[in-house]
Amino acid sequence: MIGGSVAVQDEVAWPAQVDAASGRITVLVVDDHLTFAELLAIALQAEQSLSYVGHARTSAEATDLVSRLRPDVVLMDVQLPDLDGISTTELLVAEHPQLRVVILTAHAEPSLVARAAVAGASGFLPKDGALRDVLQALRTAHRGGMVVPSHLLTGALNAGVQGSAGAGSATVLTSREHDVLRLMARGQDARAIAGKLGISLHTCRGYVKSILYKLDTHSQLEAVMKAMRLGLLAPIEPG
Repeated sequence: MIGGSVAVQDEVAWPAQVDAASGRITVLVVDDHLTFAELLAIALQAEQSLSYVGHARTSAEATDLVSRLRPDVVLMDVQLPDLDGISTTELLVAEHPQLRVVILTAHAEPSLVARAAVAGASGFLPKDGALRDVLQALRTAHRGGMVVPSHLLTGALNAGVQGSAGAGSATVLTSREHDVLRLMARGQDARAIAGKLGISLHTCRGYVKSILYKLDTHSQLEAVMKAMRLGLLAPIEPG
């Protein structure tokens, strides 16, 4: 609770399962800056669709709390005192494939977006952005969507293709899956993609699931990065 400490031992007694009936998205915050984590906790507790379930200050604490609390989404800082947040994300996603992770960092660089994608993160946001964007990113990630500022996504994708020229690919996507993939690479969510292609939201989500399966990826972000490396996407123009 925010009135006092948000130390791990005070939060373990509050299991994420208490919000299963209410349908709220349970969120674990991983950040070694206590004041910042407390502010996030206050913001999460004020949201009707989100539920703050705890705070970890290290990678080790995060691993322990995710196993015990089973949150829907983790809001992960990159800079942690033991193992960095992106490496921690990779470990958590491997252990809990249903988990969604949104990376939050003070050092937003395209190279970090690429690493986060490979680790299985669903989103990547700078810490100097708007709080409402962070809260919306948690909802989007929970739905299986991808959240990355367009300039960072474009930089990461194009850097990825430069580093993998001639990689080739045995992955076969249908024409419609290619259409969906190209719009995913533009940062469009399933609802927007469905509208642009004139298909139902349910059908669009089916295409997204098929793309993730064929590319053997955990998230939309990882899928578009891998597709670029495999030559399934052309370089993205800025804007």
